[in-house]
Amino acid sequence: MYILFDIGGTKMRIALSRDGVSFDTPVIVSTPKDFEEGMTVFEKTVAGLIAHNAEAIKAVAGGVPGPFDRNDGVLLAAPHLTKWVGRPLTARIGEICKAPAYVENDSALVGLGEAVVGAGRGFDIVAYLTVSTGVGGARIIRGRIDDSAHGFEPGHQIIDPDNSLCPECEGNDLESYVSGSAVAKRFGRQPKDIDVAHLWNDELPRFLAYGINNIIMHWSPDCIVLGGSMIVGNPAISLARMEAYLKELGGIFPELPAIKKAELGDVGGLYGALAYAKQKGV
Repeated sequence: MYILFDIGGTKMRIALSRDGVSFDTPVIVSTPKDFEEGMTVFEKTVAGLIAHNAEAIKAVAGGVPGPFDRNDGVLLAAPHLTKWVGRPLTARIGEICKAPAYVENDSALVGLGEAVVGAGRGFDIVAYLTVSTGVGGARIIRGRIDDSAHGFEPGHQIIDPDNSLCPECEGNDLESYVSGSAVAKRFGRQPKDIDVAHLWNDELPRFLAYGINNIIMHWSPDCIVLGGSMIVGNPAISLARMEAYLKELGGIFPELPAIKKAELGDVGGLYGALAYAKQKGV
């Protein structure tokens, strides 16, 4: 059996896969800001999941928010979990589960899940982008996360060096323009409470199109899968309007890749974690 996890800035999702194909309903708990407290919560949750299973855990795999050093097994940066940065995450999770542990960036694992069993299935090269509290993503090639030195951070691409497009936005990268946290800061209330048609149907789609255009130019994908609360929530960024703006930009390629909404919801990272563990040969 496998233990799968998705550790976010506010919540952890932890699930048990008995057969290596599917997994039970995840246990959802709050993510402590302190690393040691987080590991205690993780250990108690895992203990509850395996309490009536005599079988040993084959592997444990999952995602964490931010760039991750696979060699040292530590988070390099995490704006919402600063006390987790530099701590021996992979080693501790492996010790708790008494099994090989595999940890990746959370957005990369969601992208892997979408590419293998979600909206990107059937495509060789999938670019995944999540637009939620922040903006993350990854490039998936033939069902595997592409190689990189420090992971992928498409949300930190600069789209407006001098803030001329949005003087009131704090920052000049894609995340500062379209993420839920950036929009909340700008309007003083949560995105779900902002009923401004121009924002959802014009401004945010246009900003997102700039970022997607860069992703297409850099990654040349067959398919782009878009997920996250700003894409699949209510209200949400209009993908039809985003695609119209994208066409107006007139990129050098003869046609746009397929553009799809994510299908796996909150458990995309767990599907990706399961695929990742099995790719490691365990």
